[in-house]
Amino acid sequence: MKEAFLFFDLTIYSYKVKDQMQYPRKIYCMDPGFINFAGFKFSHDRGRLMENLVAIELQRTKSKSPLIEIFYWKDHQEREVDFVIREGLPVKQLIQVTDASSREDIQKREITGLLRADEEFKCSNLLIITWEYEGEEIVDGRKIVYTPLWKWLLE
Repeated sequence: MKEAFLFFDLTIYSYKVKDQMQYPRKIYCMDPGFINFAGFKFSHDRGRLMENLVAIELQRTKSKSPLIEIFYWKDHQEREVDFVIREGLPVKQLIQVTDASSREDIQKREITGLLRADEEFKCSNLLIITWEYEGEEIVDGRKIVYTPLWKWLLE
């Protein structure tokens, strides 16, 4: 199904090819409606569907710019970032996706993962895509931008 472009995958961001081959890939569906139609009930979770939509949009961006590469990131303490966007060698952006509707709903793990990845990649473009919360905040001296999914998709 991957060859038919129904699904695509992301590898973990690592400087070691062995790690990229060893760690599991994250699988996304190009047509989220297909998930329910075909009976692949990955999740009824709105957050998972949001993450899938972001992955699709990032794939579209990647198809327009061959220098862009998309990964996910996870450290040994299981802190994770949904999307690591690299353009050329430097990491251009770190993105988390959550179905939170307010700042209070955003789980600490979303922010902690983002900040830990920022320590490793020295990327100042930190984004959390939410269901409807919008804002900015400085956490540990680093600016995190929160934007609703609908607004991010329109940009």
